[in-house]
Amino acid sequence: MIRRAALLAILAGLLLATTSPAHATGYRYWSFWDRTGTTWTYATQGPSTAVPSDGDVQGFRFAVSEDSSDATKPRGRASFATICAHTPTQAGRKRVALVIDFGTAADAPSGERPPVRRDACAVVDRDATTAEALAAVAKPLRYGTNALLCAISGYPQAGCGEAVTGAKKPATAEKKHDGGPSLGLWAGAAAVLALAAAATWQARRRRDA
Repeated sequence: MIRRAALLAILAGLLLATTSPAHATGYRYWSFWDRTGTTWTYATQGPSTAVPSDGDVQGFRFAVSEDSSDATKPRGRASFATICAHTPTQAGRKRVALVIDFGTAADAPSGERPPVRRDACAVVDRDATTAEALAAVAKPLRYGTNALLCAISGYPQAGCGEAVTGAKKPATAEKKHDGGPSLGLWAGAAAVLALAAAATWQARRRRDA
């Protein structure tokens, strides 16, 4: 009986896992990206220390993410030739194409609405940082402790990298089945049921012997 109870407890745990959505704590913040060709890569430096070259494309995206591994990339196609097409070169200065994606309403702080995504071509000194390029085209900027970028063009009005509990974690399974539990979990549950039935049969057989 004890063994059967343990098996049934395992079964209950499996079934609970199939029906309980995965939730985690995320953070609402501006992520910073470098673009090479058609690919966005999470920047290895902050905008206050990164020094882009003439012709570079960089992006910012406001969203709720757990960490850099699942941060949301800027949307839309971005190319230096398109963004800076109507910005002439200037002696001793550089042009940096910036993609500023204010995110979706789902990621916006309560009571705020994200502005429309925009592109801008910043013309700055050769040794200017990304933060200086951003300030040239998207003021006002707001920073928190440790030079953390909190707001671009005044968005959001408040908050800076705050935790957002109950953020739904993206599914990592390769395949879903009509939004229900995976076949593997159901197979595991079936196996537990079979073991429980076998244990019950053996217990009755010993009792009747």
